[in-house]
Amino acid sequence: MRAPARSSRHGSERAWAEPGVHDGARVPGSHLARYAALVDPDLSRAMSDALGARALSLSSVPGGDVHRALRAELSDGRTVFVKTSARAPADLFDAEAHGLSWLEEAGVLRTPRVLAVLESPPALVLEWIEPGSRATPQHESLGRQLAALHRSAAPAFGLDRCNYVASIRMENAPRADWATFYSEARILPLFELAVRRGDASPAMRRGIEALVRAMPERVGPSEPPARLHGDLWGGNLLWDAAGEPVLIDPAVFGGHREIDLAMMRLFGGFSQRTFAAYEEAHPLAPGHEERVALYQLLPLLAHVVLFGGSYVASVERALSEVL
Repeated sequence: MRAPARSSRHGSERAWAEPGVHDGARVPGSHLARYAALVDPDLSRAMSDALGARALSLSSVPGGDVHRALRAELSDGRTVFVKTSARAPADLFDAEAHGLSWLEEAGVLRTPRVLAVLESPPALVLEWIEPGSRATPQHESLGRQLAALHRSAAPAFGLDRCNYVASIRMENAPRADWATFYSEARILPLFELAVRRGDASPAMRRGIEALVRAMPERVGPSEPPARLHGDLWGGNLLWDAAGEPVLIDPAVFGGHREIDLAMMRLFGGFSQRTFAAYEEAHPLAPGHEERVALYQLLPLLAHVVLFGGSYVASVERALSEVL
């Protein structure tokens, strides 16, 4: 989920800090182990217990508005990525780990391998993805792989557990059809959160009420539930050393595949070649261009909840296009 005027919310930036550097200050190599202990001895111990190797260094990497994002060098030679937050809900990192594994099960699009979910302190340890700074991004490959991910399908519209978009808890109990799920599990709960926080305008209320009534006619032709990333903006895509795509920070569920594609168009960061390759591999239903605003309402409402009234006008504009 994109924060205003920031390039990442989840420690997902592609410009990683080098080992032994913290907030721009180099830590001498001979003091890396001591530095790691000073940063967070409980985290170092928990990582050692879970991974069977000591953390020789913990260095900050850019990103983490919501969580601390760290690169860890381990005593067995591995480099790993660590997300941690003292304020994280108890099940947040477990939900993210489940989402990564759920995407990986399809066997078509790479995600970082989950190495450990720590309870105290709460943290998620992932495979380190070496960025492909000199490799040519394989945009067509992303389109084809995303199409295959969506084709791999999901058991239902929803998911068998709750998860999170940034810090927003999402209830995913399956519904019988997509229009019902999109209304009851996404649009209405996010709108109600915006109301409780004082960031819902009268125009938003009128538009949401009208949209929910009309939802069955707005969502497009019936399709089976697709396996969705659920928060697919540019900051949640990495390119590995070979230029192949890697997806991170998912908010997975079974839903309409146009959700992911609409989110990809909202803030940019994706090549037109990606969309063309997707369309060739898995053509979209007629009228999909007119449904982009409908499916961008999900991230826009989430942004109202997370960042306040600056996104209200964007929601109102999207509603006017849909209705």
